[in-house]
Amino acid sequence: MGDRTAKWQSRGKDGKEALRRQSALVRDDRLQNGMTCLRYLDEAAFAARYATDRFAATIMANRMRYIVKHMSTVLLTTSFSMILREWYDFAATISGPPHLNYPMCTSSDSLSIFTFTMGDGVRNIVEEFGVDNIRPGDVLIANDPYRIGLHVNDVCFVRPVFYRSKLMAFVTVRAHQLDMGGTVAGGFSGTKHNVYETGLVIPPILLYRDDKPQRPTFNLIFDNARFGDLILPDIKSLYQSLLLGERLLIETIDKYEEDAFLGAINYSCDVSADAMRTAIAERIPDGIYEGEDALDCDGASAERECRLKVRIVKAGDRMEFDFSETSRQAPTSINCGPLDVKAAVGVAMKMLVEQEAPITSGCFRNINIVLPPGTFVSATPPHGPIFMYWEASFVIISAIYKALAGALGEDAVGPDFGSMMVHNGSGTWPDGSPWLSVSNCGGEHGPWSATKAGDGDSYNVNHTANNLDPSTEAIETDVPAVVLRKEYVTDSGGPGCYRGGAAVKRDTLWLQDGDHNTTALHTRSPAGVGVFGGQSGTAQACWMHPAGKRSLKENASCLLIDDAAFHDHCEPVAGIFNPVSKRADLNGEFFYFGSHPAWHLETGSGLRFQTGGGGGWGNPLDRDPAMVLHDVRDEYVSIEGAADDYGVVIRGDPQRHPEKLVIDHEATDTLRHKLRSEQQGKR
Repeated sequence: MGDRTAKWQSRGKDGKEALRRQSALVRDDRLQNGMTCLRYLDEAAFAARYATDRFAATIMANRMRYIVKHMSTVLLTTSFSMILREWYDFAATISGPPHLNYPMCTSSDSLSIFTFTMGDGVRNIVEEFGVDNIRPGDVLIANDPYRIGLHVNDVCFVRPVFYRSKLMAFVTVRAHQLDMGGTVAGGFSGTKHNVYETGLVIPPILLYRDDKPQRPTFNLIFDNARFGDLILPDIKSLYQSLLLGERLLIETIDKYEEDAFLGAINYSCDVSADAMRTAIAERIPDGIYEGEDALDCDGASAERECRLKVRIVKAGDRMEFDFSETSRQAPTSINCGPLDVKAAVGVAMKMLVEQEAPITSGCFRNINIVLPPGTFVSATPPHGPIFMYWEASFVIISAIYKALAGALGEDAVGPDFGSMMVHNGSGTWPDGSPWLSVSNCGGEHGPWSATKAGDGDSYNVNHTANNLDPSTEAIETDVPAVVLRKEYVTDSGGPGCYRGGAAVKRDTLWLQDGDHNTTALHTRSPAGVGVFGGQSGTAQACWMHPAGKRSLKENASCLLIDDAAFHDHCEPVAGIFNPVSKRADLNGEFFYFGSHPAWHLETGSGLRFQTGGGGGWGNPLDRDPAMVLHDVRDEYVSIEGAADDYGVVIRGDPQRHPEKLVIDHEATDTLRHKLRSEQQGKR
């Protein structure tokens, strides 16, 4: 662990507490970077700093959140591609002008992994293009992951806002475009080997000048991207969203005047900075904390694990996250970049430590990040390609959760279901027109781990997002698939005083031939780790069910009804399976997601994705037996699992007579006494 960690450990609990108190004494809680903290300002000092009063600053801050909400509504109601209108795969932000160093003061309530990259992304786009080259009526775009984070499909659209000839702000939308070229339609693949295979890379360039489309830029996009009939109207919707944001922002400036508006931008960031600073100081003891997690492998070899280690140093009201001991970059597109690391740290801190203040660039004021180049979370081009960036981001978040679990005690939170197991399928309709399914039929939604507040939710987005779940009707309208099943898996949520959310099993039957990419990257071990005495959930897995010579009806029956028949005919795609039964088994054989860069499925074939389970919170033997009874009745837990994991003996038949289930209290008391004794013996 190193000398510094050993030094902290040698102090013991009392020594650490004494040092924490000493640190608190030498730190003036009223000061932040030599300035009085926001909450200690009197009215005169507030007006001097922000050129307005508290009430007006609060109104403007709320007004800016209203603006990005309405910008988002434009996209949700007018975009054409499912990834925008049904999935909410975009975010909107407002950033301040260059002379304030581009503070991102406002963000939408959609994907947090987007919003946390957009402050730096806007700065990098504008600075590279040149501030002096910007004028009213411009829209700048860029999508380079190494410049602005995320991946090439997530294009950043930046609109400068001028008021009385002064550059006052930027309204920005970052939105997933259905395709940006490359070797895979839609782009979602973890087996691409360099940046040239990932798709079109756009440096900061003009999309509109004087509110007129720039034909060379549009030609560049549509000469390289598939599905232009959907991308073009999406871009037009994006443009209208930016115009709305600009108009509403100018109305705000016109009402409150320039200096007050700029003061409100700084005020919004200071609110978030003060909230994070206070949370760090009060909720996490001073010390050094370490955690790690890993992706199963890269897209080129089943043998090379991508392991991340984080070393967190917390002193007073500051934290440092050091990722120096992380595996080198992968030769395939499962990497992420430095801005994605910053975003993942931001998500982890908001989920674990400070949940009250809005997301702004001020969240990072008391956070430092140490990140050497060339790791799989700081990849460099051209042979450290970035596309499936969120997979590496999940590992960062999981490692931080693990590192801080002991420090947070009962407030600890376990990671979610881990890898999204994104599915990307493409092919052609009978008339020859193309179809594309992106992030609709895989393991994109699943469980969260439990907390001290209660059981983990079993069907949710991952911790980096706040997107929507496309409806089955929308999926079946846009792509040649029938969604046969979305159900929870019994005994998959991590046992605990509060149970982790159950794994989700999803089956789809495909009605046209096509090529399918899957990326399941957390199958070797459970992603949903238990905390505060809770146990981990199950690991994820993915299977293919080839059509063979069976009819559509027979294949649907295998997927839906006859589990034995399914496993007799299925092929493991990713996970650890018993090689004979082909059922998920952590003691079995590892099947590598990249063994097939794409799986070709004939009409009538099926896919099954099973997410990981969420982790439990607290000792399972402390769970109320009545709650266990409800779990058995609702098939979250089996009768055997109730006894083995919770020490609760239940009599009856949950399949045929769930209403007649009863607890055998005497047998439960005996079993729990035995299991508690065994727990004590292991300590």
